[in-house]
Amino acid sequence: MNPFRLKNRSTTARTLIGTLALSAVLMATACGGSTEPAAEAAGADYGTLELNLSWIKNAEFAGEYFADANGYYTEAGFSEVNLIAGGPGGTSTESMVLSGGALVGTSSPMGVAPVIAEEDGPLKIIGTTYQKNPFVIISLAGNPITTPKDLSGKRIGVQAGVNETLFDALLQVNGIDPGSLEKVPVQYDPQPLVNGDVDGFFGYLTNEALTLELAGHQTAALSFADNGLPFIAESFVTSDENIETRREELKAFLKATLRGWKDAVGDAEESARLAVEVYGADLNLDPAKEIRQAEEQNSKLVVSAETEANGLLSISDPLIKENLSILKLAGYDLAAEDIFDMSLLTEVYEENPELK
Repeated sequence: MNPFRLKNRSTTARTLIGTLALSAVLMATACGGSTEPAAEAAGADYGTLELNLSWIKNAEFAGEYFADANGYYTEAGFSEVNLIAGGPGGTSTESMVLSGGALVGTSSPMGVAPVIAEEDGPLKIIGTTYQKNPFVIISLAGNPITTPKDLSGKRIGVQAGVNETLFDALLQVNGIDPGSLEKVPVQYDPQPLVNGDVDGFFGYLTNEALTLELAGHQTAALSFADNGLPFIAESFVTSDENIETRREELKAFLKATLRGWKDAVGDAEESARLAVEVYGADLNLDPAKEIRQAEEQNSKLVVSAETEANGLLSISDPLIKENLSILKLAGYDLAAEDIFDMSLLTEVYEENPELK
């Protein structure tokens, strides 16, 4: 298996698994599903939770793993959990949700906006794991790219689709002439950067950058979030129809997932173990890299001053405005109510103030 991951993106407290019974549960969920509930959730029976992930089952989705493994989804009323892995060639979250294949999926405003604006897709973001996105242009330390102006004269490897849209927006917001650099089509393996075929590579702060570092390469990074594009990522997306007809089910999902992420941000090692040994057991994940990924995403992406004030998964009004401005820059002139519905999470916190 190539040590570098492939990626296709549009598109993040402590509880230890200590009993033999729970260990058995974890072994049974190694392929991503859940087992029969240990006890019936009081007054709720939502059946199977279909949750579409934006990528493979690595530590990126630690909160969802904790919520499943620790029985939070069961307590919320879901008899089983189906974590549907994303990845190269997979169906997008937007398509999965609109087709009814998933109740909720993870994506980003940049992934959802085109479907809403161009296809009249009835979708809404109802919460987010990452308060800012992890997109970066990765370069080697010997030829560093750390500011937007450093892009001029360079060969930059960019994947087709949403990633190319994001890169073009980075150039636009920073006043960089696209003609001043060469955009090289690449896949999702950063080997072209190591080989010298490109000077920069579109990747993830919490993934490719760490993989290269652990492979012995000294790297530099140009952050999108710190250079004009501070939009959120790993956002929870559902349909307008689900909000109207399955509201309590969605709230149950948000509450359980919130509990899972409260656990995950306090335990990077267990986050990595769940990814490596249980949910992504067939992926040959690197434990050291998964621990680093969990640490990096917790400290830089999941927890922020705003989540300290408003709670995990929240999206403040100022952050929504920032994201709308970025979407407009990319050509999607949407109002907050067109793409965001934070009322469900607000209700979850009102009904469960101890979770804030």
